[in-house]
Amino acid sequence: VQLVESGGGLVQAGGSLRLSCVASGGIHNLYVMAWFRQAPGLEREFVASIRWSGGNTKYAEASKGRFAISRDTAERSVYLQMDSLKPEDTATYYCAGRLATSADWAVTAGKYYTDWGQGTQVTVSS
Repeated sequence: VQLVESGGGLVQAGGSLRLSCVASGGIHNLYVMAWFRQAPGLEREFVASIRWSGGNTKYAEASKGRFAISRDTAERSVYLQMDSLKPEDTATYYCAGRLATSADWAVTAGKYYTDWGQGTQVTVSS
């Protein structure tokens, strides 16, 4: 599966952005898609994930209440709506995917994800 992100940009603190990730290739019902981010000098961190079948979601604590992940199976796309953005949200945001069972779909470690996009830059100015 190939993943392509879009939607990043420069926004003022308090503003919103909507990231998109389009998947090509076959998407199995066991697929899980996620958003990660990495700021300069920091480790990559989990943002949110969603099960392709069923739409169950999981969020990092820093994302809860401000970010919303969703998917459109017909468009083969996953979205990340980001509201009330803060300067500390500045990072490169990556879309990722993996096959998962019902027991482990919610893992947040990036090392378990097999498919990655090229990333899209989000910059939040103060």
